[in-house]
Amino acid sequence: MKYPNFVEEKKLRRKGYKLVAGLDEAGRGPLAGPVVAAAVIVKNSKSQTPKKTCQILNFKSQNLKLLKIKDSKKLSEQQREYFYKILINHKDIKWGIGIVSEKIIDKINILEATKLAMKKALRQTQGKLKRNADYLILDGNFKIDVNILQKSVVKGDTKVFSCCVAGIIAKVTRDRIMKKYHKKYPKYGFSQHKGYPTKAHFANLRKFGPCRIHRKSFYPVSSLGRRRPQY
Repeated sequence: MKYPNFVEEKKLRRKGYKLVAGLDEAGRGPLAGPVVAAAVIVKNSKSQTPKKTCQILNFKSQNLKLLKIKDSKKLSEQQREYFYKILINHKDIKWGIGIVSEKIIDKINILEATKLAMKKALRQTQGKLKRNADYLILDGNFKIDVNILQKSVVKGDTKVFSCCVAGIIAKVTRDRIMKKYHKKYPKYGFSQHKGYPTKAHFANLRKFGPCRIHRKSFYPVSSLGRRRPQY
């Protein structure tokens, strides 16, 4: 298996782009809840940081075998939480989060909401550094409307280290949001499926109708829109 690396960031550094931000999102596909994006800048990838960050020992469920960081979708929830705690506190990693609600998603569509979440995440990251990023690498096949040079990399979260980190931070952040919503709307099972279109989620939608955080523009929620929303 190939793991995310610093090849793209190092190429750009050699061209003079010192602060390279990787961006990724979580939550484009669910029927409920926000879309969350993260922007990540690794400040010191020429040091031993990549090795120490990518190759972390002492993960109990792996029987202390070497565990390498990888795309958030290929990690268990426990593994994501493990990496998240390390990454958000790492001295060479600056990161920001952008959250766009289901109401805004319904108004502007999920693609534009994703771009907005990425712009918010980027602004937060740049605020921590007190300067703009020099270059952006986006996971996906689109770009965002900011005055910074950028490139899109399909499946960037599996190839580009900063995008991979952004994906983990975004995913854990969104999962935690959905677990909080589960306490408010326990009928739907958000703590299990996080709003994604599972059989259990479909069944609860048909039984109870949509709640306040369901995306009314998404099918099949849109077909249930005439029913009174659950509080």
